[in-house]
Amino acid sequence: MDKRRYEEMVSSLRGLEREKGIQGKKVYLFGHCHATEDLADLLLSKKYCPAAILDNNPNKHGNLYKGIPIVKPQTILSDGQENTVVCIAARAYAAMSRQLKRLGYRGLVRKMVDYNSYADYSLSGETVKRMKEREERGERLLAGLSGKYPGYFKILCPFQALGDICFMMSYLPYFLQRREVVKCVIGVVGNACGQVAELYCPEESGVVKAAGGFFRYAVEVFSQKDMDGMIQAALYVRDRNVFIPHQDRPYIVNLSKALYLKRIPLERIYCCGVFGLPPDTEPVKPTGFYEDVEAGDIRPGNAVILSPYAKSVAALPEGIWHDVVGHYRSLGLECYTNVAGNEEPLPGTRAISPQIRAMKSIVERAGIFVGIRSGMCDVLNTAEAKKIALYPDYNYSDTQWKAVDMYRLDGWENIVVKDGFKWKRN
Repeated sequence: MDKRRYEEMVSSLRGLEREKGIQGKKVYLFGHCHATEDLADLLLSKKYCPAAILDNNPNKHGNLYKGIPIVKPQTILSDGQENTVVCIAARAYAAMSRQLKRLGYRGLVRKMVDYNSYADYSLSGETVKRMKEREERGERLLAGLSGKYPGYFKILCPFQALGDICFMMSYLPYFLQRREVVKCVIGVVGNACGQVAELYCPEESGVVKAAGGFFRYAVEVFSQKDMDGMIQAALYVRDRNVFIPHQDRPYIVNLSKALYLKRIPLERIYCCGVFGLPPDTEPVKPTGFYEDVEAGDIRPGNAVILSPYAKSVAALPEGIWHDVVGHYRSLGLECYTNVAGNEEPLPGTRAISPQIRAMKSIVERAGIFVGIRSGMCDVLNTAEAKKIALYPDYNYSDTQWKAVDMYRLDGWENIVVKDGFKWKRN
């Protein structure tokens, strides 16, 4: 979870405490994911011990996170509802809240993080005023973008997700070609996503040759708050000069509903669903990587780059990474952990924090990459090295499909980490 959303979660907890909505109550969490684990850690640090994590995935039932059992949602009905509170940090708050009501739960449900701030379903005067102010701010930002890039088509990427930016940029030229667009400005959230977008438009001139045509790209980085405002404004005025490429929000059509019936890999959803392209469309490959001049300490072909952290994926047990590091060190290989911000390197490894555009050269120099399946794996998909992706055993959203069904990578060793998993190499 990024810093801004974590601070929002802390603020939400303080508000719940001020309202006396948590003291003396039995606390439940809903949806086992990385954000829920962060919330559980926060509650435990405040001496609140969650009774359970509710989850729809039967494969998780009976597992524990720091002593907190993962159980089916119906379990909450066994308690006196006036003395319970369900705290939700997962993205699917609206669906989870509706599910609890359908089950017959009438206790307190609290959203701890607002991932979709431009969408508010209250009609109170305060809410309408806040939404109007946000929409007006968004219109001003869009006008400023049009002033800076006159005649440019606008692509607004709503969330800070490296993998989604990779998929979007891989098929964007074909989409622009169909619309007879030659100039576009790509708005993203956060510097990391900006770096990923620039992998696909490396020329200083901004001119890109792809999909049989020439395009002029510009990349602009925004805060999540400003992006939400621009998207709300674009939806409100139905701006035809704006396109919002994303798979699990009804910006275009509600693509996620198709996943309840059929397994469709995420890249295919972007190709066919978001952009309306034929399934055999060849994705554009990133060419904007550069050599990292500080990688000289890494012995070519004798090192491992480890990537255990991801903002939107539940963390793997520490013991697995301990075994991974131990295995490679026993082979005489140097081990490095890719870290950002306050993240700590894995024990027995050295920390590295390269720019995203330098990661490919570092991984190729090292020779081996092992990472939790995250957007960084998509960034490194073209790297010439031994690449291993570790998939937590969870379902995608509230569908029946596993993460490995949605995100499997060709040319990688794809490993699902189930309960009791042991790292074993020949």
